Amino acid sequence: MGIVNVTPDSFSGDGIEEPDLAVAFAHTQLERGSDILDVGAESTRPGHTPVPAETEIARLVPVIAAIRRRSPPAILSVDTHKSGVLRAAHAAGADLLNCVWGLPHDVLETALALQMPVVVMHNKLEARYDGDVMDEVLSFLEEAAGRAVRAGMPAEHVILDPGIGFGKTADHNLHILQQLSRLVALGFPSLLGTSRKSTIGKLTGRDPEDRIYGTAATTALAIGAGIDVVRVHDVSQTKDVASVADAIVRDWRPPGWT
Repeated sequence: MGIVNVTPDSFSGDGIEEPDLAVAFAHTQLERGSDILDVGAESTRPGHTPVPAETEIARLVPVIAAIRRRSPPAILSVDTHKSGVLRAAHAAGADLLNCVWGLPHDVLETALALQMPVVVMHNKLEARYDGDVMDEVLSFLEEAAGRAVRAGMPAEHVILDPGIGFGKTADHNLHILQQLSRLVALGFPSLLGTSRKSTIGKLTGRDPEDRIYGTAATTALAIGAGIDVVRVHDVSQTKDVASVADAIVRDWRPPGWT
């Protein structure tokens, strides 16, 4: 899943507000090997300023519509937690919801009405946990997935994300990364987003744009644990990591392999 940030305040400095430039970058991400494009128009970095739905829609819709026109087969994800934004993005051509605030009731209803698969991410306002952080993350995600399935969504359309960096300290993030097999064991498709995040910066001492190798380490280990989708900024490098890891873990081979 290749990231396309249509925001002025992305934590990694890769936000592109100008629609034509954002569309061009999206196509670059496809050329680099993205299987899915994740387009977001509201920064979710720590300390971000929320934007109204109208602003989010104004940023998102022209970009999603233009990508869809130029690349009809592309799988487009919209990164939002607002049902109105989801409807507008779907009308413009989005296929999939990526929701960083779990699965609120109104968002679930909208996704069901539009027959859109969902990425459900764990998040909380403060990095405070009464017990084991992974226990709480899994309980939250299992409850949300259960609600979605009971409401009529196919289980294979519910993708679970533990929310690295969202309402968690660096030690919380590492604890979760050590136990990704527990997330996979819930039986739903899974996604991990570690790309360029602050925990990698704390471990390596590197700025966001120089965290490719740190991200690659988490990607390879995640694939080893059974994670299905990785959401990244640096698609070309991650594609290589995934290809080698998939060959080892999932017995994948490229076309034409002899």
